[in-house]
Amino acid sequence: MQQSTTRRRPFTLSHLRWIVLGADSLLLALSYGDRAALGLAAPYVLKEFHFNAALWGLIVAAFSFGYAPFCFVGGYFSDRFGPRNIMATAVAWWSAFTAATAAGFSFVSFLVIRLLFGFGEGPQGSVTAKLVGSWFPQREVGLAVGISNGAMPLGGAIATPLITWLIVAHGGDWRLAFLVLGALGVAFTLLWYVVARDSPETHPWMSARELQAINSGALARRPALLTDQTAPPVAFYLRQPIVWCTAIAFFGFSWVLFTFIGWFPLYMVQAQHIDLKSIAVSAMIPWIVGTAGVLVGGIVGDALAKRTGKPAAVRKWMIVVCLLGVGIAFAPSAMVRSANGAVALMSICLFLMYLTNAQYWALLADVIPTSRLGGVGGFVHFVANIAGFIAPAATGAFVNATHDWTMGFVVGGAVVVASALSMACFGKLDIPRHEAPVLETALAG
Repeated sequence: MQQSTTRRRPFTLSHLRWIVLGADSLLLALSYGDRAALGLAAPYVLKEFHFNAALWGLIVAAFSFGYAPFCFVGGYFSDRFGPRNIMATAVAWWSAFTAATAAGFSFVSFLVIRLLFGFGEGPQGSVTAKLVGSWFPQREVGLAVGISNGAMPLGGAIATPLITWLIVAHGGDWRLAFLVLGALGVAFTLLWYVVARDSPETHPWMSARELQAINSGALARRPALLTDQTAPPVAFYLRQPIVWCTAIAFFGFSWVLFTFIGWFPLYMVQAQHIDLKSIAVSAMIPWIVGTAGVLVGGIVGDALAKRTGKPAAVRKWMIVVCLLGVGIAFAPSAMVRSANGAVALMSICLFLMYLTNAQYWALLADVIPTSRLGGVGGFVHFVANIAGFIAPAATGAFVNATHDWTMGFVVGGAVVVASALSMACFGKLDIPRHEAPVLETALAG
């Protein structure tokens, strides 16, 4: 026994869960870099292929036609086959189609490539939720989700100047950036498979001390099953108001996010008349601010959860308040007359929006047994990402019809306000006692 402990000592520093989370965060950062690349290449792609705003909106929206259903598919299969295998498969798939974007030659080809790219990116959110629920005590879930999800806008912030530099340095050849990103995906997939395991109990580097810390103390790790060692099926949780309201609130978040990813660089070029070199800074700032928002949201959410003892209630009201603020700031970002004003307002939107980012997943982890968290989280993410194909297409249609950006941003603001009000009015935190008795404490308040 002593020999085994000595052999594992280099890896038993009571921080293995954070190392695994770090590997996951690298993948999420890459996912946003890959996702944002097409928006940055948009001025060159449109110039080469002569797509109008409506057609470009459909290409951008095609991503979410693939992404949204695979949010649920990936989450469901992570419950069955574990997050390690599902995430590795997803990253390899989306990286292949990131690289394949360089081969786009027509409207239909871009549409198909973007659709298949979305298949691969779909599982990452729900698989991460499953991973965090399996690896972290409840008192650390907000911070863990905040770090992992904070990596996504950080990935956008890092990728923006790098992709822009690759395009500009090669005379407007946008294809090289997609090939580089695809190669990075292969390397990151191999790293993930070495570092990650489905649970701390199955990891050969896990120490007894860290495992005890995960499973003990106030707000310890949520159980995989209920007290009678069973768990209702995923369909039971999908009938609960809090699950639906979380999904609708996340839908409002996603509407703003996908409008920003798909259209903000082009808006800055067309409406604010800045060049692509300037976008390397102006489009990076909101991502950096958003990264700070995710981390602050995770820390504040956990701190308030510990202080009140009512984690689900804390996370619900953080979502409501912050999304209302997003709705108020989003519409005016298309009405200002300066590039600096547009960047400032969009940065406010992303900061408030990303304050809520950790809360959706943490709220689910507060109320759902970990054995069902992948499927339920996947469903919530699926509903949220329906906005991913409606918002870009609707924004493109508004711009094409009115030759102005205002209406698209006003509609986005209205959607996010409505989603916040839905959570405030109908997000009841109770799940029937006779079917899920272990959830009473988490749902108090």
